[in-house]
Amino acid sequence: MKRWKKPLLALGALLAVAILVGVSVLRSQEGVVKVQTATAISRTIRAIVNASGQIQPKTYADIDANSIGQVTQLLVKEGARVHKGQLLAVVQNVQQAADVKAFQAAVRTAVAQYAAAKATLATSKADLANTQAQMNQARANWSRAESLYGDQLISKQEYQTDQTTFDTARAERDLSAAKVRQSAANLLSSAAAIAQAKANLARVKNVYELTQLRSPLNGLVTYLPVHVGDTVVVGIQNQPGSEVMRVANMKIVQADLQVDETDINSVQIGQKATLTIDAYGNHVFHATVTEVGDTAILRSTGQAASTNTGTNTDQAKDFKVVLTLDHPPADVRPGLSCTANIVTATATHAVTVPLQAIVERTQAQLDPPRDGAVQAAPPAASGRNPKLIQGVFVLRAGHAVFVPVTTGVTGVDNIQVTKGVRPGDAVVIGPYHALRTMPNHSPVRIDNTVSTASTTSSL
Repeated sequence: MKRWKKPLLALGALLAVAILVGVSVLRSQEGVVKVQTATAISRTIRAIVNASGQIQPKTYADIDANSIGQVTQLLVKEGARVHKGQLLAVVQNVQQAADVKAFQAAVRTAVAQYAAAKATLATSKADLANTQAQMNQARANWSRAESLYGDQLISKQEYQTDQTTFDTARAERDLSAAKVRQSAANLLSSAAAIAQAKANLARVKNVYELTQLRSPLNGLVTYLPVHVGDTVVVGIQNQPGSEVMRVANMKIVQADLQVDETDINSVQIGQKATLTIDAYGNHVFHATVTEVGDTAILRSTGQAASTNTGTNTDQAKDFKVVLTLDHPPADVRPGLSCTANIVTATATHAVTVPLQAIVERTQAQLDPPRDGAVQAAPPAASGRNPKLIQGVFVLRAGHAVFVPVTTGVTGVDNIQVTKGVRPGDAVVIGPYHALRTMPNHSPVRIDNTVSTASTTSSL
């Protein structure tokens, strides 16, 4: 054999050995699935409902015009702090002020007339007493004359004179009594005139006061759409009057949120929440759920969803949820945009796995083939809805074993497993295709070079 043939033979032998080793390795890797894994750990997990909305005061008052006219005075500016009863604006009120003065004069006149009637009544009573005394004297004289005339001691003329005097005194007494009754009636009429004048004065004062807009509460002027000279009108029937301004009490501040209909069942009064207000950057405020709406609101229009027609069935709906801030900032303003995270459930010392680890299989997909070979999970039978089993793939001895689980609180990225997984178990979290199609007890090879974030985004 020639010397140059020996190296060639050695090289060929090495190449044959390499091919045999490569084929052996490839055959050993047949059916092995490359997966990413995560470890089940014990932690505190919270279920969060996220919603957005805007800041609103719990108590506020829209001050509308109560009379027609031009705004003649605006005594505050938007953003001013006001107290209850403070005069805020004045609407044209020349006629109303004149009516008040006129009826004030009418009251004074009625009071004077009452005083005059009272004095007249006193005079009439005094006159009645005088005429009563004169009549009594005349009766006594006539009675004595009658006795003397019977004894023939006086003349008939003297007797008749005393009788006439008594009749005259009695007539004057009756006239005085009539004047007393008339004076008493005039006094009652004067008293009624005072009451009527005072009632008219109260009416025109009320009309006048309606032109003076005062604050019904302590608060902040948060909305002021009018200017001096603008004409405002009073509301009629279902049409509100011109809104002059809004005063809000900002001591109790709320966040009015729109919660998606898929989350509303988990939101309850008393749950705690954290809140960020766009105007305050990343500062976190704490709040409590104080109101959960019962009426669905159309997201497109903000109106209540109709319950008697089918026209709104395909539209997205929200429910109103109100949070009350525990310690609102002193300078917070209504209408500021905010975002809230409502804690709807909390579990401590909970065994958790990433959300993407949870998969579903039918029993047919989990049962091994009769010949003992491992094969891909068959698709569900058409026309039937087989029962799905929820579980995770746990790594055991190099194989991914499907373990049925019972879940609890669902967090943002993780979910609580109450049964089936223990802390420290390695569970398969990707790739997505492997989780969908991987048969039970598949041999796997771990490759965690792909980040969890990338795996999550692929889902």
